[in-house]
Amino acid sequence: MIYLQGIKKSFRNQEVLKGINLTIEKGKVVTILGPSGSGKSTLLRCINFLEKPDEGVVQIGDVRVVAEKANKKDIMALRKQSAMVFQHYNLFAHKTVLENVMEGLIVAKKMKKAEARQRSEQVLERVGLSDKLNYFPSQLSGGQQQRVGIARALALNPEVILFDEPTSALDPELVGEVLAVIKDIAKEGITMLIVTHEMQFAREVSDQVLFMDGGVIVEKGSPMEIFTNPREERTRKFLKRIAGGLPVHWIQKTAY
Repeated sequence: MIYLQGIKKSFRNQEVLKGINLTIEKGKVVTILGPSGSGKSTLLRCINFLEKPDEGVVQIGDVRVVAEKANKKDIMALRKQSAMVFQHYNLFAHKTVLENVMEGLIVAKKMKKAEARQRSEQVLERVGLSDKLNYFPSQLSGGQQQRVGIARALALNPEVILFDEPTSALDPELVGEVLAVIKDIAKEGITMLIVTHEMQFAREVSDQVLFMDGGVIVEKGSPMEIFTNPREERTRKFLKRIAGGLPVHWIQKTAY
């Protein structure tokens, strides 16, 4: 479960998040849509305190942190509840695929090396990379690197996985393989919050869709509600623009 209350974040004089309130039930998949600069990625980074919120409360599972009072111990406890998949993979270039996945288990989870290896091999098989264990990131395609990032997150067995535009850095022909892995994970009841520009993917995988603009959640609802009959004008304009000026209902039928 994720619970956010009054999350605010500014950079210099620019208010990026303007008091976000959100509750996500355990096991639900929620996607966040919105134009560039709307605060989507900042919100994800505030949830695990990669960016410290200026104000507000973040709770994941049983761990609750008040931003204004947060100390290192609080932040570490919160981070242990979540894992993040980044836009640009964030893999260690000098470590193999297997070592990249093992690293968090050994350092953060204090797992013994043999156990960490076994767990890492299991999740790498799950994302279709059991034949790449001894490869280095430079020897992999972008899609394969992102699947390593997903395996690294899964290995930690987190309460929540946060995906920050996981396909935005990929060549178009590689997007599908990463989205297929995420869809497979979604079927297993892991709580996920996904920032994405992949409209068809969001429609298929989501329990709930949020539309953000200007640092606020403008609208939220089921995929059918958001893509077929959005209530807010800003949402309608965004979806029409993404669809190349075609009617909103066209999005429901069209794969990107």
